[in-house]
Amino acid sequence: MEFEEIRPYHDEELPQVFEELIADPAFQQVACAVMPGVPFEAIAQKMRASKTKQEFQENLCYGILHKLAKDTTDGLILESMAVLNKQSAYTYVSNHRDIILDSGFLSVLLVEQGLDTVEIAIGDNLLIYPWIKKLVRINKCFTVQRALTMRQMLESSIRMSRYMHYTIAEKKQSIWIAQREGRAKDSNDVTQDSVLKMLAMGGDGDIITNLQELNIVPLSISYEYDPCDYLKAQEFQLKRDIPDYKKTTDDDLLNMQTGLLGYKGRLCFRMASCINEDLGELERTLPKPELFVAISALIDKRIHANYRIFATNYVAHDLLYKEERFVEHYTAEDKKRFISYIDGQLERITLPNKDVDFLREKLLLMYANPLTNYLAATK
Repeated sequence: MEFEEIRPYHDEELPQVFEELIADPAFQQVACAVMPGVPFEAIAQKMRASKTKQEFQENLCYGILHKLAKDTTDGLILESMAVLNKQSAYTYVSNHRDIILDSGFLSVLLVEQGLDTVEIAIGDNLLIYPWIKKLVRINKCFTVQRALTMRQMLESSIRMSRYMHYTIAEKKQSIWIAQREGRAKDSNDVTQDSVLKMLAMGGDGDIITNLQELNIVPLSISYEYDPCDYLKAQEFQLKRDIPDYKKTTDDDLLNMQTGLLGYKGRLCFRMASCINEDLGELERTLPKPELFVAISALIDKRIHANYRIFATNYVAHDLLYKEERFVEHYTAEDKKRFISYIDGQLERITLPNKDVDFLREKLLLMYANPLTNYLAATK
């Protein structure tokens, strides 16, 4: 009962939830938009035929994600699988580029390796409509509760951590969680201490032992092109110009839609090995703040060192810093194509007082930062 508010649905709850979704006009509209040409009756039939969350993912989600990969990417790559024991459950801690597809594409790639899909930590701020909340719980999501008082936040963090420890140890079910709350808008991916503190709350041992119980695997996600880059740049200017600027529900929906349907180029998911041994080598008697800083640095270094660096990253770095440091890593055509791409994304920004120089710099920074961090992690 402790996890009722946050857990995914149990399989026996699915028939009732399917009927609620099938009867929801908003869900019908979205389902038909995502699967054009497929009658809604056929979608409903596939849902009703799914007896488990896994079957639902195989019958519906797997095909949709495959089609999205085919239509909006130049290929998905998963590397470093050899480090994983198929009998173990892992907590994949990754950088965060896309609200839905980071965990969605990871699950597709794991299924292709004969592994189970992951349970996914998702912020309740994204559960904008009742149908979204139901759909994500069918898709093995558990809820990160936001916008709470300090006391409620502590209680919520303890419960979520206990749930994750239970999921790894008892359910033998792997988990995906982002290294920070929300996406890094400038692609400077740094693990938040608050995420690690939450992960360490759930066990009965000290910080190191509790984190080792979760079998943390740092996961690097590299996008050749980020379809939401112009929206992120726009948000930077809005935050600069409007001190109390806050994103709206419509903004979140636009980010989800753009991330799903926009062109991404090549995508690479690269796994480091489980960090349990490295955690064991840390000095357990360090003051807690220093210990969390050391653990964050350990995870960050693994994520940064495993980025796939594309020509887009090299060109952006040279343009941003007005250098020709990396010219051997790209052609004149690569550079021309990337400049043209950035110009096109700038045109999509519709702010009344558009600061083009500022926006261009932010866009270049998003593509340069992974290379900056990769160089620091691998020197």
